[in-house]
Amino acid sequence: MLTEFNLLVEEKGERLDRYLAEELSDLSRSRIQQLIEQGNVHLNDQVCTSKKINVKVGDRIFVEIPAVQPLELQAEDIPLDILYEDDQLLILNKPAGLVVHPAPGHPGGTLVNALLAHCPNLPGIGGVQRPGIVHRLDKDTTGAIAIAKTDIAYQQLQAQLQAKTARREYLGVVYGTTKTESGTIDLPIGRNPQDRKKMAIVPIEEGGRSAVTHWQIQERLGNYTLIHFQLETGRTHQIRVHSAKMGHPIVGDQVYGSGRSVGVNLPGQALHAWRLKLQHPLSGNDIEVTAPPPQTLTTLLQVLRRRAAFSS
Repeated sequence: MLTEFNLLVEEKGERLDRYLAEELSDLSRSRIQQLIEQGNVHLNDQVCTSKKINVKVGDRIFVEIPAVQPLELQAEDIPLDILYEDDQLLILNKPAGLVVHPAPGHPGGTLVNALLAHCPNLPGIGGVQRPGIVHRLDKDTTGAIAIAKTDIAYQQLQAQLQAKTARREYLGVVYGTTKTESGTIDLPIGRNPQDRKKMAIVPIEEGGRSAVTHWQIQERLGNYTLIHFQLETGRTHQIRVHSAKMGHPIVGDQVYGSGRSVGVNLPGQALHAWRLKLQHPLSGNDIEVTAPPPQTLTTLLQVLRRRAAFSS
């Protein structure tokens, strides 16, 4: 359905995009700029494609918002573990095995398919194939993931991630024991030049992107360690690649670790997005959500604690 707005400027004017951003508060400024560039804004009955033009009192503005193209995806009634929800934002506790968005080999059964059933108005937020997805988690990584339910929420949450004001904390079990109690890994990450399906430490000058991971030991478990990770950046497979480079890969990681058995049937890597802190995209209030670890991680820790106690 085509949405239309007719506006009459009644106060001292300002730049067209700024004026529309204030009047049409449900749309982000970048979305408004896109509408202007695409010829969907008329100023005094003339198409206006300049966002920088100043409007003045008495100007008539007509805005057309084209209907979002339907997704070639089906809504699927997949259960969601909801940690927080309002009309702008949704935070879920993602289970292992759930792919976030459709991709080759995973056309359905994804978190996006589940979201389309839970939030019918979601299509088009943040991109056709990833409606509302602000950040992602690997298929077998569990825990807190934020979903924007409006365009303005998407833009605001993305800005928080880029400004590093949002805080993403993880718990992971690694092989071996570290010599120090905490540290920071500051190594760029990019596509592995030998295997494009994997990530690797790649110099900036060769296409790598800055990646910073802070870590601190939570518990020593014999020949294993429970570590608290905090992301400063959000590169693909960042914690998994950095942990492997440190010489302590995530337990159960078949891609970057040894994959050797620990006697517990794990669905994938023992990595959990434990806590998410951000500001509400409209009110600015702080939101802090903690995602309970999955039973498989709880069982793994219990087994490792018993082993450590027995061998001590």
